[in-house]
Amino acid sequence: MAAEPRLKKMRNFGVVAHIDAGKTTFTERVLFYTGRTHKIGEVHDGTAVMDWMEEEQERGITITSAATTCQWANHILNIIDTPGHVDFTIEVERSLRVLDGVVAVFCAVGGVEPQSETVWHQADRYKVPKIAFINKMDRVGADFEAVLQQMRDKLGARPLPVCIPWGAEDRFEGVLDLINGRYLTWSQEDQGVEMRARDIPEEMREAYEAGRERLLEAVSETDDAIMEKYLGEEPVDAKELNLAVRKACCELKLVPVFAGSALRNKGVQPVLDGVCNFLPSPLDVPPVVGVHPESGEPVERAARERDPLAALVFKVQMDQGRKLVYARVYSGTIKSGAEVYNVTKNQNEKVARLLRMHANKRERLEEATAGEIVGIMGLKNSSTGDTLATRDKPLLLDPMQFYEPVISVAVEPKTVGDQDKLALTLDKLADEDPTFRVRVDEDTGQTVISGMGELHLEVLVHRIKREYNLDVNVGRPQVVYRETVTKTAKVSETFDRELGGDRQVGAVTLEVSPNPRGEGNAIVIKAPEDQVPAHLHPVLRQAAEESFTSGVVLGYPVLDAKVTVAGGAYVQGTSTELGFRLALSMALKRALSEAEPVLLEPIMKVEVVVPEEFMGEIIGDLNARGGSVEGVEPKGGTNIVKARVPLAAMFGYSTALRSASQGRAIFTMHFSHYDRVEKKRD
Repeated sequence: MAAEPRLKKMRNFGVVAHIDAGKTTFTERVLFYTGRTHKIGEVHDGTAVMDWMEEEQERGITITSAATTCQWANHILNIIDTPGHVDFTIEVERSLRVLDGVVAVFCAVGGVEPQSETVWHQADRYKVPKIAFINKMDRVGADFEAVLQQMRDKLGARPLPVCIPWGAEDRFEGVLDLINGRYLTWSQEDQGVEMRARDIPEEMREAYEAGRERLLEAVSETDDAIMEKYLGEEPVDAKELNLAVRKACCELKLVPVFAGSALRNKGVQPVLDGVCNFLPSPLDVPPVVGVHPESGEPVERAARERDPLAALVFKVQMDQGRKLVYARVYSGTIKSGAEVYNVTKNQNEKVARLLRMHANKRERLEEATAGEIVGIMGLKNSSTGDTLATRDKPLLLDPMQFYEPVISVAVEPKTVGDQDKLALTLDKLADEDPTFRVRVDEDTGQTVISGMGELHLEVLVHRIKREYNLDVNVGRPQVVYRETVTKTAKVSETFDRELGGDRQVGAVTLEVSPNPRGEGNAIVIKAPEDQVPAHLHPVLRQAAEESFTSGVVLGYPVLDAKVTVAGGAYVQGTSTELGFRLALSMALKRALSEAEPVLLEPIMKVEVVVPEEFMGEIIGDLNARGGSVEGVEPKGGTNIVKARVPLAAMFGYSTALRSASQGRAIFTMHFSHYDRVEKKRD
């Protein structure tokens, strides 16, 4: 297939959702109906193709994003199935960074749940067009219209139903295709392989006409040609409507919505048609923009094979001890056996093998071209977020942003002889997962691992035991604190000492003040040129950043502080870079001590779904944990209690909640912000 038509028929999209919305079940049907697999894998049986890790199969959840390629209606679909649990949000984040579109799966009963909001806003940040699939229409309490309203209220989206359900709960039979004017049904006998389409039956005519009217009205607001026909009451054919919906979807104005039940094999094929009809191809998205690594000038690369190479490493995975790198090729071509230039690391790397991935299976490729998502073996030094290009035409793509861990545990091998093996294993895991951190506590000598939540660390510890055959002892979970300042302090410091036989001299005056919560640290240099020359600015910034990694209260990183270098004393021929660096470090430590430093702790956003009769006890317990209840939202015979609670008070909460509600309440929790540690909680 020629390059241009091939790219036009390519769709790179991810499947995202809250945990238990049916995302992996949906993806398994996609693989079956496209002929990629010959048998439907089920999450509850531990046979889902995309949940290939043993940890995933045992727990029935997705932990790592898995990539695959299949074909539908002469289109090439590159799919990434992402986790729904908040502890593995980084897997969603780095996938969205390289995808052109998203299928968001919502539960028709649960609606827009907390992690749905998180992944939706991540997609918004990367300006990724979306289509939605309202799943589980066969479940008790399924409500299509309620989910649409939640999409408007909670996500700020403009949902556009293009397929609406006929019936709900045990009466859910099929869907009305509003664009093509068809009634679609599926049989369980052939596992939904054959989609039966017929004219709209008379008893459904009213629902169809109302839905079609709503569709035309919404699309006409985004398309002048449709508007003219709609106002003139002229017929609009399916081809025109598809093109108009596609344009509105790609421009992030509308979100086409489908309905069905993936587990019952109903409603999946229309979503596949929607992916082909509405989501953008690599040619439809704007050219990727980076900067030249030396000049800093913007560099643009379009999705063309003949253009210079531009690719982004978005995931690293250890595969039987060898490093497998996932990359999105934005332009140009990567050939097996060739060299590529890692612009981020300023190193040449050899491509040993190129692979097309299908979960944990793969097929070898000779080359990968613009628009493709591939696995690469042989890139020893490449990490998540690195840019691959050619040395003669380099560009540096925006690095990826990673979340800071909020929870830690100490680990140690059961035998002293395994200490080196543990260090090597943890380095490999940290290479895979940018939200997983390892450090050695200077006071105790313990190895401390940090992550996004209890489940995140639990899974990693299990992997250490299972994949690396290493038994470890694990300490109790500890909160990862931060430090900040509450007042302004101004200090001056001079460094004048002989180090290693050379005299090092520097002097700075700086001020430390609080930054608004959530804005991070700021380093501003306002000193006159004669006091602090421009060539010293990068040195001082780096010294300040290093000093912020360890605060003065308990040695935790400093957050939300602003340092302003107001002056200094530079003497030509006497002052040195090292002297200024050390003077700033000393001044900043003293200023942090004088600015009334305090500890900050992670505050979690908690949502508890609880039956009415247990409400009082649950709210009382959250208050006792130092939480603040922000609201209660009734939802189909239960209530959703929304609160913000310090993470330190939430360890073991799932057990306490089961006990307090006779096992009938469930909760979700994810990081909200850092705030001052309150005085002692009971």
